Amino acid sequence: MKVFLKANVASLVASLVDYLITILVKELLQTDAVLASITGTICGGITNFFIGRNWVFNAKTSSLSHQGWRYFVAWAGNLVLNSLGVYLLIHFAGLHYVAAKIITSITVAVGYNYPIQKRYVFKNN
Repeated sequence: MKVFLKANVASLVASLVDYLITILVKELLQTDAVLASITGTICGGITNFFIGRNWVFNAKTSSLSHQGWRYFVAWAGNLVLNSLGVYLLIHFAGLHYVAAKIITSITVAVGYNYPIQKRYVFKNN
């Protein structure tokens, strides 16, 4: 349970980075909301990887490149799920991009990110 709580704190920090970048790219650069969301997701993913490796799963004994590759594979699925969710909620449900991103990111974090990071990316060998 402790690891799950730490993973959620890490997810919250990464989400803050993600949302901040998304909003800045969308509003200041006047780009498409889905493109802004993808940019935010990339920055949040990098943040989440290092917090997960160093604090949540304390997995510093495994090779950084090995974990990085596993994280990238898992994160690619995360990017697809988040982008698709945001797209669908904006274009078909008519939600504001921030609301679409919040709903999608919570769903993906609990249903996909935590299980795959625990069982695949940072698993104890």
